[in-house]
Amino acid sequence: MTFNEFNLRKPLLDSLAKASYKKPSPIQEKGIPILLEGSDLIACAQTGTGKTATFALPILNSLSKEKNHSIRALILTPTRELATQIFENIKMFGRYMHLRACCVYGGSPAAPQLKAIRSGCDILIATPGRLLDYLAHGKISLRHIEFLVLDEADRMLDMGFIADVRKIVQQIPNDRITALFSATMPKEIQELARDILKNPKEVRIEAEKFTASTIDQYLIYTEKSSKKKVLVNLLNTESIKKTIVFTRTKIGADRLEKYLKEKEIACLVIHGDKTQGQRLNALQRFRTNQIRILIATDVAARGIDIKDISHVINFDLPEDIENYVHRIGRTGRAKQEGVSISLVCKEELNLLANIESYIQFQIPLKQNLYSLPLERKKKRKSSIHKTTRKKERFSNQKKRSKKKSFHEGLIPQKGISPKSKQKRK
Repeated sequence: MTFNEFNLRKPLLDSLAKASYKKPSPIQEKGIPILLEGSDLIACAQTGTGKTATFALPILNSLSKEKNHSIRALILTPTRELATQIFENIKMFGRYMHLRACCVYGGSPAAPQLKAIRSGCDILIATPGRLLDYLAHGKISLRHIEFLVLDEADRMLDMGFIADVRKIVQQIPNDRITALFSATMPKEIQELARDILKNPKEVRIEAEKFTASTIDQYLIYTEKSSKKKVLVNLLNTESIKKTIVFTRTKIGADRLEKYLKEKEIACLVIHGDKTQGQRLNALQRFRTNQIRILIATDVAARGIDIKDISHVINFDLPEDIENYVHRIGRTGRAKQEGVSISLVCKEELNLLANIESYIQFQIPLKQNLYSLPLERKKKRKSSIHKTTRKKERFSNQKKRSKKKSFHEGLIPQKGISPKSKQKRK
């Protein structure tokens, strides 16, 4: 299938061709037609599956040029970094169209953001907190909204934004197209979907439990005190074009940055304690190859979509097993080859066993000046089950409602609990 089969407007097809978009991803192939026909959409999909184009293309295709450029599409997203990335993608897809996009988020001055909106805005990308503040002070009107997108809804739940989202939705016309994207579907997100979507159609792209075949994985077993020396050795000897070095903590990231700079290795760091300007500047310099080494924590790096990252180095193994897959997934993108190297010490052997059980792959050893012999720990199946029980619970729930629609089975009807349905039978 090609993008031409969606019957998109020519300016969109031209921008897709210029950006070398040739074949839709699975979520794009399934989700774009639903939104183009005017139906609401629930999409369960991970970061990196092509979600942005899934909602951006139908929005751009459907909105007509208006002289006053009133806000007609609203995209809510949990973080400033993700909002900025969506904004850049909207500009790229709409480069040949006379539509204007604006981006608002906290941590930056309000005046420039409001000035841009007053100059004309068709598509608004926003984080809930900053947008709600503008609405409370009468700075923005949402009465002309035709499209509403909630991106990474489960992350908005984790960050405590769902109450804000509900307040925002109350100020949007009911006659609209709504799309909700979420990697997982916890109870609170099901309830939100039930309340704000109308007869939604479901698209489910199963999360990839295992790592991409384009990524070569290695580990170096060493003393904890030798990790910094190992890292310097790798950065000086490996053919690293661009790499993200992951640490478990913000303090660890800062200390590592200081150490590398003392060794005259240029690098930058991003984590939650950095200002918005510092984070955006670091990402921009990394994206444009002004620096080749970016140190990051899991939260700060989630959602980064840079296609030419050659290496991912896990200075610390993540405590959350799934974060290992998310981390190394920053490389080997767009069918390019990538390399991940994990630095493992004795204290992390249990984490290593969990990770290898989860991905069902024994990560090969890579020799280094500071390598030690490794005797792996075996992980029992019961522990493997524990690490994935949330996914299995959701999968079993789907199987039990095999003959029901997504709306009827996983999202209880408003005012009717599953138990009350049984009683009525």
